[in-house]
Amino acid sequence: MDELELLKKDWKKAETEFKHLSDTEIYPMLHKKSSSIIKTLFYISIAEFTFWILVNTLPYFLSDNYREKLETSYENPLFVGLSLLSMGVIVLFIYLLFKAYKSISITDNAKKLMESILHTRKVIKYYVIFNLAMVFISIPLSLYFEFNQNPEFHDQVASMDSTQMFVLYAITVVVTGVIILIFWLFYRLIYGILLKRLNRNYDELKKLEV
Repeated sequence: MDELELLKKDWKKAETEFKHLSDTEIYPMLHKKSSSIIKTLFYISIAEFTFWILVNTLPYFLSDNYREKLETSYENPLFVGLSLLSMGVIVLFIYLLFKAYKSISITDNAKKLMESILHTRKVIKYYVIFNLAMVFISIPLSLYFEFNQNPEFHDQVASMDSTQMFVLYAITVVVTGVIILIFWLFYRLIYGILLKRLNRNYDELKKLEV
């Protein structure tokens, strides 16, 4: 019982000391935490970029059928444009996160740190929206390419009646919705947790500015 009371006293003492920390003591803590969070986001973005490269590259070398379909797809300018756009956006996202990390690392001003946090939040928000939009576009486009490049699938769709076509459209919508939901949950889990911590740091910095 005595040990428990001592533990409570030590805890209260630590809380009191934290509450009485000066602005000059709190700022370096928030600065270090924000820098660490953005650095983690940067590493995650590199891991994601590497993952998508492997997903698109390994099947090309491991499957002759996939290689033939991919080579045929690259004859379509729209497919090439979307692929380049997607990769370009990921590279830009990595660059912007790295730039934000460098900016936070060298700043010693609370206002500039807050601006960097706001900028990082916007970059991640737009990146997630772009990826969800790409998923929404890519699934119907994949069916379109399959319809034009796969004679067997083309004949099956061409022979469908109105009810079967409705079922095909319904399945496409449901599958698209499920995949978008999975991607949204993934980004919500990976980026959302870190963004919440970044938001807390921003709120604390805002209090220091008041």
